Amino acid sequence: MAPMERASSGLDCLDQVLDGLRMGDNVVWQVDEVEDYRRFVRPFVCRALSDRRRLVYIRFGHHPALVEDQPGVAVYAIDPSLGFEAFSSRVHEIATLEGNDVFYVFDCLSDLLSTWATDLMIGNFFRVTCPYLFRLNTVAYFGLLRGRNSYATLARIRETTQLLLDVYRDGPRYYVHPLKVWNRYSPTMFLPHAETREGLVPITSSAEAAGLFGRLQRRGAPDAGRKLDYWDRVFMAAHDLWRRQQEGEAVPEEEVRDTLDRLCQMVLGRDRRLLDLATRYLSLPDLLDIRARLIGSGRIGGKSAGMLLARAILRADPAADWTARLEAHDSFFVGTDVYFTHLVENDCWPLLMQQRAEGPAFSRAADLRARIHEGFLPEVAGAQFDEMLDYFGQAPIIVRSSSLLEDSFGNAFAGKYDSIFCVNQGTPQQRRQAFEDAVRQVYASSMNVDALAYRLHRGLATSDEQMALLVQRVSGSRRGRYFFPDLAGVAFSRNQYTWHPDLDPSAGMLRLVAGLGTRAVDRVEDDYPRLVPLDRPLLRPDSSPEAVRYYAQRRLDVLDLQDNAWATRPLAELAPALSTLPFWKLLAEREPAPETGDGAGPPGTRWSLTFDGLLRATGFASTMRAMLARLESAYQCPVDVEFAANFTPGGELLINLLQCRPLQTPSGRAEISPPTAAPEPGAVLFSTRASFMGAGSLLRIDWVVEVDAHAYAALPLAERYQVARLVGRINRRLAEDAASGVMLVGPGRWGTSTPSLGVPVTFAEIHRVAVLVEVAGQEQGFMPELSYGTHFFQDLVEAGIFYVALFPGREGVVFDLTPLHGEDNVLSLLAPELAPWQEVIRVVDCRPGERAVWLQADWTTRQVTCFQARPSETTLGSR
Repeated sequence: MAPMERASSGLDCLDQVLDGLRMGDNVVWQVDEVEDYRRFVRPFVCRALSDRRRLVYIRFGHHPALVEDQPGVAVYAIDPSLGFEAFSSRVHEIATLEGNDVFYVFDCLSDLLSTWATDLMIGNFFRVTCPYLFRLNTVAYFGLLRGRNSYATLARIRETTQLLLDVYRDGPRYYVHPLKVWNRYSPTMFLPHAETREGLVPITSSAEAAGLFGRLQRRGAPDAGRKLDYWDRVFMAAHDLWRRQQEGEAVPEEEVRDTLDRLCQMVLGRDRRLLDLATRYLSLPDLLDIRARLIGSGRIGGKSAGMLLARAILRADPAADWTARLEAHDSFFVGTDVYFTHLVENDCWPLLMQQRAEGPAFSRAADLRARIHEGFLPEVAGAQFDEMLDYFGQAPIIVRSSSLLEDSFGNAFAGKYDSIFCVNQGTPQQRRQAFEDAVRQVYASSMNVDALAYRLHRGLATSDEQMALLVQRVSGSRRGRYFFPDLAGVAFSRNQYTWHPDLDPSAGMLRLVAGLGTRAVDRVEDDYPRLVPLDRPLLRPDSSPEAVRYYAQRRLDVLDLQDNAWATRPLAELAPALSTLPFWKLLAEREPAPETGDGAGPPGTRWSLTFDGLLRATGFASTMRAMLARLESAYQCPVDVEFAANFTPGGELLINLLQCRPLQTPSGRAEISPPTAAPEPGAVLFSTRASFMGAGSLLRIDWVVEVDAHAYAALPLAERYQVARLVGRINRRLAEDAASGVMLVGPGRWGTSTPSLGVPVTFAEIHRVAVLVEVAGQEQGFMPELSYGTHFFQDLVEAGIFYVALFPGREGVVFDLTPLHGEDNVLSLLAPELAPWQEVIRVVDCRPGERAVWLQADWTTRQVTCFQARPSETTLGSR
């Protein structure tokens, strides 16, 4: 059919007024009641069916169905509580499936307010849906209830739709007032039309028109609140309820509870476990305070919710006054609606739909990231951005991701999305530009391949994922040209790295650093945080003087106020100024050292960050243990928190709780029958004690992928990156063949950003393996780090990957893959084009043959062994 072919509304008199409908029209009816909308839907449906048109009814409203179930009508029921992205994507999928020249009836759009609680997202839905239906040459009916949506939303809908029609009822008579009719015109088209026996007659008399609109206005004048979003009106009603309470009015408990539950769903989401915590610990003033610090509308996301809930849980602790121990927060939140408005207004939605349709290829991800990063931020948030930046002045801030799925029960998204420091120096215009750049960068990180792969692997690829932002004041003090906290780190209510039999896993542990906490959550080169088991804070995995000096923090992450940038600085550069501070000796100790030429200074002036004084002479460790226990008790599961801490001029240590989330711990695997005999002599491939982490006591290994340390070390830098990409290809190929039991063995640190320290894979390239082995190589400079608590290790835990660190040459460590080197390298069979890399990458298929490969962990002795043995008949093929 031609794009502008005529169609009918089913009412000849209406077709005369509008000069008929056109294929491609989106028709919006603004009515007082759903029944008024139904009055015009019914003839439209009847005419479409009589003309043998394909008719689709999109059902999502709470009102009675508009279209009867009958032959020729396809009904699609969609649950709007799944969220904007899932709902809008489903409509897009239906339209794509149904194809061209289809007639649509949508339920009343105003019903979406009860679920989405914001007009802005209804406008966004219309902006992404109607142009697509127009391109498909359809005719679609939509209803709006008058007075329910804001003027701003109605303006966006009017801008997008082809027809906008007002319907009034005055007594028994209906009036139709066309407000917009695209590409059509008549001298009386845009006058109100009265329904008479002769049809729809234009009201040309000024007296009659004035009398009609006067009666309508007196009967139900438009509420002044329509200048506000529905979201704001709900919060205004909540504030009024709180005011009534403060004035002593006896407000029914049920009304307070319903209001609290409604606001929690609007602001925090619909996860039942989260809402149970919120309604228990957050008060009405807490939620009103969130609104006062919320930019735009929508939910604040998991990271923001976790931080606020943790603080509320501690405030409610009857056993301790946490207010005196915690640094106050004055964070701001950017609602999820701003993110999707950014996507819609920068024409990202078509690319997003293409990516969803293509599945795991993520071929559109780079284009989406670029478009999001280069786009213009929505004007709706601009003035509020300025107010927030004026509030912070030139204090450093950090713009952190806080997506709907992030930090939730079961899904941490640790390190998947970006967080950007704004050092916040310069003119107001420069600071505003830097902040907007940070916002766009965090928004663009929602399309990072690692994040998309994580969602796919966790079964969240089609879940509603919207990006909110948490804008926090950076905790710390100015020290010369630098700004940083005295302490920072990440804390866990469960210690899964109990290297000593006396350690209690339930006591928890810390990864502790001086300076910004980025050094505690990222795996960094040649630098180590202090691991602190909270039941025995001074215990170290190796307490020899050499180990204490080697496994120490040598650099601090800081904000450089002069260069207006995040930076890493050697401790030797900062120590002369820091050593004059009264608390410095709680963190560092002098160590006798010869002149090294590395800037550390002459003998007796070199400092080592041990934190021994802090852990020995203060109650810091016991305070953190009590905090974690309180939070775990409330969450009813282990938790991890990110924190900073600063000494006051009076010597008190205040903790700034920056983030709290449910801690993902290794889950047990089903037990399987062990080999019929112990490992034969020469059959042990590797064995070590304590330096491993994971679930399950016995795993069968079907595939071994090994990166040869000597061959890898001989490669130039560019080719080392290529090896990482090839490892990713091999793992994807094995996954395509439904291979399981893959063990990856390589030099140094997997996932490092520095190829001289290991293989720089991304987590998306290795997330399907069963076992990850890091092997030390002193000669080549490769050194594993069991960096429990980093984002990388959180990924391993969530993916159920067993981790082993091997240090050949140390007492009790065995490492000998010679038995496997006698097997065929099947790399070229997996991918013939990879044959030139066979000296660097070895792939062994361990399934055939008489001896299988096993990994066995003895949790009593903390010993892990990988060996070959003959399986019994009952273990063949089992996991």
